[in-house]
Amino acid sequence: MNFIDTHSHIYSQEFEEDRDEVIQRSLEAGVDRIIMPDVCSAERHLLSETAQKYPDITYPMIGLHPTEVKDNYKKELQEIEHLLGVNKYYGIGECGLDLYWDKTYYKEQFAAFEHQLNLANDTQLPVAIHSREAIKEVLTILRKYPYIKGIVHCFSGTVEDARMAVELGYYLGIGGVVTFKKSNLPEIVAAVGISNILLETDAPYLAPVPHRGKRNESAYIPLIAQKIAEITGEDLQIIKETTTKNAVKLFNLPDIN
Repeated sequence: MNFIDTHSHIYSQEFEEDRDEVIQRSLEAGVDRIIMPDVCSAERHLLSETAQKYPDITYPMIGLHPTEVKDNYKKELQEIEHLLGVNKYYGIGECGLDLYWDKTYYKEQFAAFEHQLNLANDTQLPVAIHSREAIKEVLTILRKYPYIKGIVHCFSGTVEDARMAVELGYYLGIGGVVTFKKSNLPEIVAAVGISNILLETDAPYLAPVPHRGKRNESAYIPLIAQKIAEITGEDLQIIKETTTKNAVKLFNLPDIN
């Protein structure tokens, strides 16, 4: 059984020059499946091309990222609905709220998020949720959709927030930030336990120590897992097996191990 990276933008321009090599390093590190979140229609062709080129390694989602919610968000959502009836996707996302960068489309972000939650409910697909400076608002909305499951990607919140997300049936996405000195993620991981977490990179962003500040990639997942093993006192093999089973179950992945 190998690791799964549940959130990587491996299809993005940052990997255009050496994507084959990056994926090879991932496989050599024991990370043989990569789930790719969607952002918007502008980059979706890259997502599709990558999924087609590496069909047994990369698994695409579809969604509208909150920072991409603009005047045309309804058209973006219509395209998502159309493609859900055409292509195979493993989740809705990444969707959610981002109240950090720009609040110009504050109301539209909420509308787009709830629309995608309804799509997840209709399609029985999990959601990958982006939440920045908005965990309280996200959790309030999720309470309205008790039949949806998913992951709160790149979790940032309090222990109380983490416990609430888990109670609502969501996994917490734990990435490279758990290795940072000033991160509160070690406390959160200890509080919720490995049965409620998934491993992710958010590549090319948020590389773990000792690669902090450089481009992130799926080959660094074992560094994240090792830190979680240190926090929990669990064997690294248990971290691998538990988080992989969590990911396979949530995203309904083929069990290749």
